[in-house]
Amino acid sequence: MWLNPIVKKDVRVQARSMKICWGVFAYELILALVFFLAMFVIRQDIRYSYDNIYSQLVWLYPALASAQLLILGMVVPVRTAASIAGEKERQTFDIMMTTSMTPFAVIAGKVMTAILQSMFYVAASMPVMALSFVIGGMSWSYLFWFMAVALLLSFFAASIGILCSSLCKRSIGAVLMSYGFYLVFFIGTFLPYLIFYVIDADNIARVTTYGGPVYSDNLLLFLLVNPIVYVVEFFGHAMAGGTLMGEMVSQFSAGPIAFLTDGYRWIAFSSVCIFALSCLFLFLAARRIDPVKKHRVKHADGGKSAGKEKDADRGDASLRTHGK
Repeated sequence: MWLNPIVKKDVRVQARSMKICWGVFAYELILALVFFLAMFVIRQDIRYSYDNIYSQLVWLYPALASAQLLILGMVVPVRTAASIAGEKERQTFDIMMTTSMTPFAVIAGKVMTAILQSMFYVAASMPVMALSFVIGGMSWSYLFWFMAVALLLSFFAASIGILCSSLCKRSIGAVLMSYGFYLVFFIGTFLPYLIFYVIDADNIARVTTYGGPVYSDNLLLFLLVNPIVYVVEFFGHAMAGGTLMGEMVSQFSAGPIAFLTDGYRWIAFSSVCIFALSCLFLFLAARRIDPVKKHRVKHADGGKSAGKEKDADRGDASLRTHGK
């Protein structure tokens, strides 16, 4: 079976190193701390209610899953952001690009390596996650749903990191740019709605009093690519059967946003948007490191400069001829 050479090399190097073992140890240690903290909170709630502690163990699922997604969201971009930029710092990037691999294959190999490592961490946490399913009575389908969500968000984080790595010459700059992209998706996607909400506050107050559509709610479509909203919607369906977006627009929205907040449509459309955006980032990163494209640009610029030099030489020759 054909396997990307970069993935094969990186997996072999990681398998022979102790870094992967220490990484799993740190990952499990953080999950253990989250587990004991969640158990402490559950026991405190049980003291003031008549619920059985076993029925409350279901809340371990969102606690542990959120902790894992947070860790992956912080670690995966760092790994991919240092991939291409690290090759440039070690001065091995040009050697790598002289191989028979296409630029997209190089980018895909770096991203696949980061995703495989992230899913290895997720698989290592399954025994702890299983408590909320075996004892808490949670449906096992949500365990596989979580793995799919973790895979998608890891792919999204890796695509952001690899794009920033292709744009920067230093790993530190690529990492900082990756977190800057995160802020754009986490916070910037809320800004269009908040700005319009402030500007159109009178209309929203009138709609709240007398009824009718709030057209600014359509700006919430930007949140389709917001990972935080995506995770909240997922856990809303898993734990309560409701959604955050559905509660926000159910009373007075009549636009496309009302259609998307019905059932699992928001999660489905958001998954498609995040996946498409990730593929776009990979394509842009591959275009950025393509040596053939750069050679064509330099060749075109060289042709223009050569033509200008020839014209200048002809002008000088004509001046000398007239001078004589």
